Amino acid sequence: MAGRSLTSVNFARVDGRHAGAMADNLAAADARSDTQPTLPYTAIGGAQTVQALAHRFYALVGSDPAYAELRALHGPDLDAIADSLAGFLSGWLGGPRDWFESGRGCIFSLHGAVPIDHRTAGQWADAMARAIAAETRIPPRIAEEMQDKLGRMARAMAPRGETAS
Repeated sequence: MAGRSLTSVNFARVDGRHAGAMADNLAAADARSDTQPTLPYTAIGGAQTVQALAHRFYALVGSDPAYAELRALHGPDLDAIADSLAGFLSGWLGGPRDWFESGRGCIFSLHGAVPIDHRTAGQWADAMARAIAAETRIPPRIAEEMQDKLGRMARAMAPRGETAS
C-alpha cells in the first residue's frame, strides 16, 4: 500500500473494507512507510479482543458504583448492548463492518433520545479507558489513541453549553 494514502474523512477503503476514523489515523502513518498498513483491529487481535473489551466495559458499568448514573441509562441485561458495542468497535477499528451495514445509522443519532449529560459521558469515557487499559493485547499506542478518540466521542454526546457536574 506504499504510495497510497488514506483520506481524512471518517471512513476510507482499505483492502476492500471501510476503515473507521481510528483505523484511518493509525493506518495513514503506516501508509507513509514501505510496509503494508496494519489496521488497529488486526493489531489488537481482532474479534476476540474486541469482544473481551466490550464485555469488560459493560462489566465495569454494571458493577462499579462510580458508574451508577451511566448504568441507569441501560436496560437490565447488558449482554446485548455489549455485543452491539463490539460490533461498532470492530468496524470503527477497521474490522468487519456488519454493525455499520446493518442500517443502525449514526452513533450520535442512535443516542439522541438517551439523556446523556456531561457526568454520564464522563463515566462512559472513564469506564472505557479502564477497560482498554486492562486489555493487554492492545498495544500502548493504539490504547492511547482509542482512549482519546472514544472519550471525545462520548463527551460530544452531551448537550453543548451544559456544564460538567
